[in-house]
Amino acid sequence: MSPPVDHERYMRLALREARRGLGRTSPNPAVGAVLVKDGKVVGRGHHARAGAPHAEVAAIRAAGARARGADLYTTLEPCDHFGRTPPCSLAILEAGVRRIFSGSGDPNPRVNGRGLRRLRRAGVEVRTGVLREGCDALNETWFRFITTGRPHVTLKVASTLDGRIATAGGDSRWVTGPEARALVHRLRDASDAVMVGAGTARADDPRLTARLPGGRGRDPLRVVLDSRLSLPASLRLFRQRSTAPTIVAHVAGDPPARPGRGVEYLRCRARRGRVDLPDLLEKLGGRGVTSLLVEGGAEVASALLAAGLVDRLILFLAPKVAGGGRSWLEGSGPARMRDALSIRDLEVQRVGDDLMLTGRPVPKGDRTPRVD
Repeated sequence: MSPPVDHERYMRLALREARRGLGRTSPNPAVGAVLVKDGKVVGRGHHARAGAPHAEVAAIRAAGARARGADLYTTLEPCDHFGRTPPCSLAILEAGVRRIFSGSGDPNPRVNGRGLRRLRRAGVEVRTGVLREGCDALNETWFRFITTGRPHVTLKVASTLDGRIATAGGDSRWVTGPEARALVHRLRDASDAVMVGAGTARADDPRLTARLPGGRGRDPLRVVLDSRLSLPASLRLFRQRSTAPTIVAHVAGDPPARPGRGVEYLRCRARRGRVDLPDLLEKLGGRGVTSLLVEGGAEVASALLAAGLVDRLILFLAPKVAGGGRSWLEGSGPARMRDALSIRDLEVQRVGDDLMLTGRPVPKGDRTPRVD
């Protein structure tokens, strides 16, 4: 009698493959696939970039003739439509794959079960939901994008224990330690875009590039909110080279006739004289931005949270007490504690000497407790 197959083990291998494409596949999801035959992995692959073969096709090509009669583990259900590449469902049938094990369902209306139905009709055995929680978490940014048309928004804040992002004298370097700052570079590397407000751009003069060891980082699209085009052209965002352009979101003023190299100007709708954030997110989604990392400052963080536009909050807490200075949030806040913003799925981990708290803000009016 054959021993039971550890399907979750092979799906974990597929997840490992999928992570290789994080931050590189937009506007497509990150997907990994593994082919297994007679208890051995005979092919593996991941979606490397938009326009490149999908993960299932990459794994089939790696397996060659050994794909016939094999089991395919894929983190996302196979597609069934023609885009830049042919449908994965057809490639799977042509390869003679025996069984399919998928993790996440695909909410894209062009997919949404169609590929699996085609495979079942052709006699392929299909099992869904293998390690679904992990597969869903892998592509939470893309799920938000494909269902709403706007990017998934992660708000990152670095604060002292008393909630300060700068001292009373305005000094903000450095709140956290080198380990936390290195992790932020990895967050940038995995994000399509990174955004700051004009105040942060002026005070910190950041580069917003992804500087990883060995020069492996991929720079995200850089977005700066400059409603009235008041920022000086001497900022590093405008004059230092990057592999990604800088977008200046504004509502008034005339862009320079000769903008800096790689600098684009994006006029947005105005809301109280400032950039209307929902309009900006819609415009970024329209150009294929699926994930947006927001790094400051207090005005931007407050506006995004108040509008219910933050999907994930990452708060780095440094073991320091400033005793004054700028808070990372603005405004008076609610009168009653029961109306304070709730954070769901809170996780805490140590990053060097700092703490990293990660959670999901609960939208206004949503008081339903989560049931796992």
